[in-house]
Amino acid sequence: MAYDESAEADIRGLDVDKLVKGFGELLPTFKNFTNKSTTSAREIRWYRKGLALATAMNALDTPTTTGVTASLMQNTSFKARPFVVEQAWERQTSYIRKFFVESPLISIEDIKDTDLDILASNVQELVKAVHFRVDRRVYDVLTEASTSGTPNPTTVNDTAATAPWSTTATCNPVTDLLNAKQEIYAAGYDPEGAICLMNELEHKNLLNFLINVKGSSIPPFATEKVRSGVVMDLLGLKIVVSPNATADWVITFIPQKAVTWKSFLPLTSVVIDEPGIGKKIRVWEEGEALLTDPLAVHILSSVS
Repeated sequence: MAYDESAEADIRGLDVDKLVKGFGELLPTFKNFTNKSTTSAREIRWYRKGLALATAMNALDTPTTTGVTASLMQNTSFKARPFVVEQAWERQTSYIRKFFVESPLISIEDIKDTDLDILASNVQELVKAVHFRVDRRVYDVLTEASTSGTPNPTTVNDTAATAPWSTTATCNPVTDLLNAKQEIYAAGYDPEGAICLMNELEHKNLLNFLINVKGSSIPPFATEKVRSGVVMDLLGLKIVVSPNATADWVITFIPQKAVTWKSFLPLTSVVIDEPGIGKKIRVWEEGEALLTDPLAVHILSSVS
């Protein structure tokens, strides 16, 4: 029988690092729906845009205390000065977060007389742990959570469900999702193709309503759902189901627009060698999510 020595290629840090990155690319994550960019500093200064200019102009179409309305711009008097409009921006500051885990010490004895799966299994669980925490951070920023996992809409759009989706006699998930799209449209964004993020409980109740209550056929499942995270399409929305989404809330948002992920250090790993004892695998990622376009988000509450 041939044994793997501690210096052989299949357990060196280089190959473990490749395994970490390869496995990380397969896992669906909320980060895939963000606008990803990099940052060289741990303190990020950025600007959040106010209302869409068209939305702000519509709001001005009623007389103000001075009698000036936005309608003046479409019937300007000869030689009059133009109507002045200006976009508003708000300065924000965010700080990089570090997501950091490691395996227990794997003894050299285990390395020598156990299949390589002991290392691969540890790598997969470590990557899952980092992905879980990154997912939760993106979700918390997206939903303006005051505490982890509890949405607290302040600047994003929000409405309450017509009735809990488990109450089949009075609920109307179709109307609820159309209301979400309407709110995003009214804010100046196009919600067609938006992500609709929900917990597995909401997904079960939604399918029960569509199939058993309304008698619809099962919506087609995406062929690449494992990679993309999308499990079905409904009303022009891409339904994404995750246990990281908090039950009782359904979040609709425009991908690559609502949230930006600023990466400071990408998913990285290293093997720490303890000569004569064993090895540890350490995995980390550093970055932060920024809610750049809050009005491209809608939170539906009281769903369960």
